[in-house]
Amino acid sequence: MSQVSPTHQDLVPVPIPDRVAAMIGATLPLHVLQAEIDADTAVREVLRFRGPLCSEDRADRETALSALARANKVLAKHHPLLPVGGTR
Repeated sequence: MSQVSPTHQDLVPVPIPDRVAAMIGATLPLHVLQAEIDADTAVREVLRFRGPLCSEDRADRETALSALARANKVLAKHHPLLPVGGTR
């Protein structure tokens, strides 16, 4: 019988209690934790912009995309599955 393994998109997010998140965070280097926060902030900033954008909004979106790329570079260096997506 063949088993079908779930793809990343099929996984259901499960909330992590704050104490467990703190224990996980304590095992990560500080620069990786900061990159995770920066990536999350950059994704929210990128998704904030909706179509047709004026030149200032395009520049702000590009700045957020570059911040996301920098944070993802740090995260990927630590572990290949850590980079954050969500830029549609």
